[in-house]
Amino acid sequence: MNDRETQKLLSGLSGQGRNKRISRREFMQTAIAMGTTMAAASSLWSTGVEAQTPKPGGKFRIGKGHGQTTDSLDPGTWENGFAAGRGHGLYNYLTEISSDTSVVPELAESWEASSDAATWTFKLRKGVTFHDGRALTAEDVVASINHHRGEDSQSAAKPIVQPITDIKADGKNTVVFRLEAGNADFPFIVSDYHLAIMPAKDDGTLDWQSVNGTGAYMQKHFEPGVRLDLEKNPNYWKANRGHFDSIEMIAIIDPVARTNALVSGEVDAIDRVDLKTVALLQRHSGLNVHQVTGSQHFTFPMRTDIAPFDNVDVRRALKYAINREEVLSKILQGYGSIGNDHPISPAQPFYAQTLEQTPYDPERAKEHLKKAGMDSLTVDLHVADAAFGGAVDAGVLYAEHAKPAGITINVVREPNDGYWSNVWLKKPFCACYWNGRPTADWMFATAYAAGVPWNDTAFEHERFNELLVTARAELDAAKRTEMYFEMQKILNEEGGTVVPMFASYVFATSDKIGHEATFASNYDFDGERQMERWWFNS
Repeated sequence: MNDRETQKLLSGLSGQGRNKRISRREFMQTAIAMGTTMAAASSLWSTGVEAQTPKPGGKFRIGKGHGQTTDSLDPGTWENGFAAGRGHGLYNYLTEISSDTSVVPELAESWEASSDAATWTFKLRKGVTFHDGRALTAEDVVASINHHRGEDSQSAAKPIVQPITDIKADGKNTVVFRLEAGNADFPFIVSDYHLAIMPAKDDGTLDWQSVNGTGAYMQKHFEPGVRLDLEKNPNYWKANRGHFDSIEMIAIIDPVARTNALVSGEVDAIDRVDLKTVALLQRHSGLNVHQVTGSQHFTFPMRTDIAPFDNVDVRRALKYAINREEVLSKILQGYGSIGNDHPISPAQPFYAQTLEQTPYDPERAKEHLKKAGMDSLTVDLHVADAAFGGAVDAGVLYAEHAKPAGITINVVREPNDGYWSNVWLKKPFCACYWNGRPTADWMFATAYAAGVPWNDTAFEHERFNELLVTARAELDAAKRTEMYFEMQKILNEEGGTVVPMFASYVFATSDKIGHEATFASNYDFDGERQMERWWFNS
């Protein structure tokens, strides 16, 4: 084990200590077994666990670079960081992704799989209540998951729950899932932020309208695209989470306004720090800037069912026509890594490390245009900074890069408000961001499988979809690696998504904000669980 791996494990161990999942004795024994001296382990306990013991109280104010007036209470429609953060404040999930990227119990206290990983049995915690005092039961879990299933479902989570063939309650505290085939990643799947556990109505459907959750906070006021006000749930079942008395989350889409709100003390934390001014922000006393490497990526999706993007050579030409290194340098200021037109990051398992990188090559772009029967190409690229910070500038850079290839990209600047409902999935070529997903299968099933709601390129590829199903059920890691390599290669060569870069999560907080030693990397802002994981130091 190298030093970096050891430090990561020790950091995770400290987090378990702070969350009271292990005792001091267990901490010391494990740290020493990893090669740490008695003195060093004792010091780590003092500084990494006891010194960061959460303190209750205060009003936490968040400036969020997301949110639009069309946001809905229906969890199947949640599509941005404001919605995800709100969901994690009000509700709980069967499982949770921890800061060390492992899956841990939340409303489910344990789970077991059949030998073929096609049947999963989840045992629920007893004594958990909704905000109105109702006890959580297995029927609530069944209704919550079924809300996203079915032929008529338009939920963004439909693709990941589609493999469930049956779900039933076995008594008050047990839920049994049966899948169409084995899936070793299933406990990860049910942590998805759309799959919030809400109460069931008498007819078995989901009561999402009442905003009645089991989470750390209760909703006082919600104005979509503007603000959210929450108050502490006095009966929250997690003794070590949900430290603030109240929370105010404001949608501040403009990055300059968001930064100014933090600097002036109007808010205590902001996400999506403007990377053009991050160096200036770091100089301000009383503020901390945080960087987390994860699976977040920025994209330019093309609708492969609409001309000219229905021609694979046009798509290849556009992939060769972007200078990824310059976009990374100028838009992300180096806070990330270049992409290769598929959604699996270098930090994730099954990343296709040996796949040839698509370079910036205007001459090869011209060759593909000729194969498509074209001497030149003119397309519109629809962008807004609501898509990702710097999306407009990235579009302008892309247009400059494409000119030597005979490609004219008209950059169409769209309004920030309504971008996700009026542009994304609607316009043939636009800007987009993805937080990524904890597993390769999850990401592919959400955005690249044929017919799924969030397949923003309308990509349909028989071999890709065949591999998706086969790899999901494959328990041999080596065989799974080969299949995921081929899938990334298919997207690289034939897919409709230009993925120029993977972006680090960069957010900032007041130095009065306390937090665990490491942040979760599955989503921005500590896995979008900042409301229940953070606290005020004083």
